[in-house]
Amino acid sequence: MNSNKIPYWKHRLHEIVYEADTRAGRRFDLILLILILLSVVLVMLESITEIHVKYESELGIMEWIITGLFTAEYITRLIAIKKPLSYVFSFYGIIDLLSTIPKYISLIMVGTDSLIALRALRLLRVFRILKITRFIGESNFLVKALYASRAKISVFLFAVFILCIIFGTLMYLIEGEINGFTSIPRSIYWAIVTMTTVGYGDIAPQTPLGQLLASLIMIMGYGIIAVPTGIVSSEMTHQTKHVDTNTQACLQCNTETHKDGAIFCHQCGTTLNDEF
Repeated sequence: MNSNKIPYWKHRLHEIVYEADTRAGRRFDLILLILILLSVVLVMLESITEIHVKYESELGIMEWIITGLFTAEYITRLIAIKKPLSYVFSFYGIIDLLSTIPKYISLIMVGTDSLIALRALRLLRVFRILKITRFIGESNFLVKALYASRAKISVFLFAVFILCIIFGTLMYLIEGEINGFTSIPRSIYWAIVTMTTVGYGDIAPQTPLGQLLASLIMIMGYGIIAVPTGIVSSEMTHQTKHVDTNTQACLQCNTETHKDGAIFCHQCGTTLNDEF
């Protein structure tokens, strides 16, 4: 279908809510970003008992205002695209829905039996922070590097897990139940905590041989931590870094991965960047 048949107002609305090439689009994204951060701050403040009790009504009003604005944004995105379901079932569409509906569901879930569920629904609003990824162009480059490194990282993690099984079993034989290593799984847990240099301290070797083995695991842990970083960094340097500045999203199918200067959508062939 030719994009010329699409009404001007709808094309203009799509340009504002889905793209950032125009001044209006950048302003819309900035306002949305501020609302996302504000909504997450409200969720955090509500979790503080003293603040929640003292300012419950004020926080509730602010949350309803923000929920209303996000609802308007969601509806606007549905109107601005020719195939609304392509947005509804997209990653950002699902995140937008999850971050909006909890407040409405809380209206019908009343009573003491639903308090726990209500709390979980309120926490779902923190999903709004994921909407920020929409504004980070470099995130695609990082995701590609991680995806290209998946095989190496998987092999590395498997090797680390094998080492933890071996060291955990050895520590179980050396220390035994009397020193807190009551089973091989618990000893493996200790090995993982020690190798990752977390060191909770809930279990600790008491014998000289056990302490020597623990020291070796700790030193090994410092070297192991650097390996995944090196793998991803190497992959990033080998890739051709190209961050597209074109934020044009297709009004027909909502595809956003267009190259700079693209005239037609590579997914459905709809014309992009129409002049009005």
